Amino acid sequence: MPGMPDRQPSDRSGGLHDRVLDQLGPAIVSGETPEGEVLRIERLEESLGVSRTVMREAVRVLESMQLVASRRRIGVTVLPRSQWNLFDPRIIRWRLAGPDRMAQLESLSQLRCGIEPVAASLAAARCTPEQCGTLTSAVIGMSVTAKRGDLDAYLEHDITFHRTILEASGNEMFSGLAQVVAEVLAGRTHHNLMPAEPETAAIRLHGDVAEAVQLGHTHEAETAMRAIVLESIEAMSLNTGLGMA
Repeated sequence: MPGMPDRQPSDRSGGLHDRVLDQLGPAIVSGETPEGEVLRIERLEESLGVSRTVMREAVRVLESMQLVASRRRIGVTVLPRSQWNLFDPRIIRWRLAGPDRMAQLESLSQLRCGIEPVAASLAAARCTPEQCGTLTSAVIGMSVTAKRGDLDAYLEHDITFHRTILEASGNEMFSGLAQVVAEVLAGRTHHNLMPAEPETAAIRLHGDVAEAVQLGHTHEAETAMRAIVLESIEAMSLNTGLGMA
């Protein structure tokens, strides 16, 4: 609310901070707040009903995402897309929820095609026994929750599977993309871009990857993971018209 003091409790401040981000961020990535527009902090405080402290914290986060640049006596300027940190999970989430969804899905799907099959091959050579167990448990969880029709629980197991593959690759750059892939998988579920009942064939492919990784079969792991990503793209295309160049 206007005039809100800066000494508000930290949990309340955190909630306001997130609310401000979830208003400013989507407006920027959707183009509603266009490149080059200058935002005045004092006007944002008034329109959003938050304190100067909350507003400055939100701007710092947007700067870290390279969505804006703050300059004294100028204000907060919206930067061009070429400067955004497009791998930031929040930017991905905002784009998937906005009019840029198709372009975001296509670019992310192409990224997955280039990364995940290679990661699976590396995982087959480097995976620890504990990671193999995690993969197997994730596949079982996917199978059980698919039969129940519990898509949220299914999503958690699916994210665990793909995160483990990326981490088991032993490549720190691949591991760093785990949250990016998680946002893609979450976006498919939350925006109704996957079947109401997960495909049995897709779950079977996850099992094939887990088995190949456990046996150390690098080529088979890579092939099965590529099939998973392509199946995902095909499933989304039925709902969105997404195509791969």
